[in-house]
Amino acid sequence: MKIAFVEPTRFTSGNVAVMVAADRKLLPAAAALDKQTKGALRRAMAASRFAGKKGQLLSVMAPAGTRIDRITLVGVGKAGELDDLAAEALGGSLVVDANGAAQKSVVLVIDAPPGGKMSAGKLAVRSALGAKLRSYRFDRYRTKEKPDAKPTVTSLSIAVKGAAAVQRRYVPLAKAAEAVFYTRDLVSEPANVLHPESLAAKCRELSKLGLKVEVLGEAAMKKLGMGALLGVGQGSARESQLVVMSWMNGPKNQKPVAFVGKGVCFDTGGISLKPAAGMEDMKWDMGGAAAVIGAMHLLASRKARTNVVGIVGLVENMPSGTAQRPGDVVTSMSGQTIEVINTDAEGRLVLADALWYVQKNFNPQAIVDLATLTGAIIIALGHEYAGLFANDDELASRLAAAGERTGEKVWRLPLGPNYDKEINSDIADMKNVGSGRGAGSITAAQFLERFIIGKTPWAHLDIAAMAWTNRDQPTGPKGATAFGVRLLNRLVVDHFETAD
Repeated sequence: MKIAFVEPTRFTSGNVAVMVAADRKLLPAAAALDKQTKGALRRAMAASRFAGKKGQLLSVMAPAGTRIDRITLVGVGKAGELDDLAAEALGGSLVVDANGAAQKSVVLVIDAPPGGKMSAGKLAVRSALGAKLRSYRFDRYRTKEKPDAKPTVTSLSIAVKGAAAVQRRYVPLAKAAEAVFYTRDLVSEPANVLHPESLAAKCRELSKLGLKVEVLGEAAMKKLGMGALLGVGQGSARESQLVVMSWMNGPKNQKPVAFVGKGVCFDTGGISLKPAAGMEDMKWDMGGAAAVIGAMHLLASRKARTNVVGIVGLVENMPSGTAQRPGDVVTSMSGQTIEVINTDAEGRLVLADALWYVQKNFNPQAIVDLATLTGAIIIALGHEYAGLFANDDELASRLAAAGERTGEKVWRLPLGPNYDKEINSDIADMKNVGSGRGAGSITAAQFLERFIIGKTPWAHLDIAAMAWTNRDQPTGPKGATAFGVRLLNRLVVDHFETAD
């Protein structure tokens, strides 16, 4: 869907959307159209439940005396109710509404609500971003489809004063949308198309954006002693990979921030086989890696003034005659030994070696890892928050604030020595699951913390509930969400990026 910013004018045809505040207060463009249509908008509101509340929409079809096909009234609510996320949801809802009415193009006229916190320009770019994000669709493998199921909207024009300047403000948000789409595509791909080698090849393509990309195969990882990561993939016909993406566009003396992602391209559970029902969803067990790849895509495309390293461990967890068995003991790159009690607790093994590698090779100032790690986090938090675990209060607070600003919310959960005891092993340094069924997400995080060197600030985001959704969202259809891309970018913008 193409988005353009245009100067406001008197609209006499096509499909036009205008804004209405709480208590049916017509904002200037809506008031002008009401006058132009001899009160049609007020009559329509009076005959409906539409009151201008935030998120409400009302359609007025082919008003008399004009050549306008459809006027959509968009509720913006009370003064101060509209913020960045609400504006994005507004844009997204308008796209859904327009597709439902089989419109091909729409003009949204921006009027900043009186007494609100948002300028017209900011409202315009955020609405545009929300509309763009909601227009996403993964239909690469559809060969037949009913015509009424296909989206119809191909263009959205945002009418706002100072359109050229607003267009420039939108450019970095457009790059964010591009990175989100890229990430959603990766997570949506089936595992027969996207496997460790093909995903590594996708990462290599990002070198055209200026990223330095290095791929380590199994031979290189074996030399490094990555027995934890390699153990997960040893049952697969696909070779495991470790991809290192570097973006060094900040001060030479600035230590990089490290983002580390779990990339299990398909997770059967291995010998500890998962139930068949729902196993197809395990193609998105690489959602953490996809978020890191998408974040690196965004940082490079917008030429961020910072130093960041993205590391993703890519494996398939498959059952076979060569697969890792429950009871096996593996030696990680750190030298610590791990008793594998459950082969379906594999993501933490992948992250263990990836975390150690990034610390030994890049000495980062902070680390954030993302992983669809545990089903327990869904039991704890549902689908509203990702789980946040951290050894550093400042980093945790920064992530929480970034989550609130982007709508990719996180909730901090505890770590502690009594939880850590749960992963002690009788025959090795540790085991890969806790002793009982309780606190599964916490013991997984405790496992990862054992691979953090010294006092390096580290945070772990368990995004198992957030990487995929079975419900349409305000700024995205059901399916892959790209959770984490905008969160990580916001973290960098606010705390790890230097001014030009």
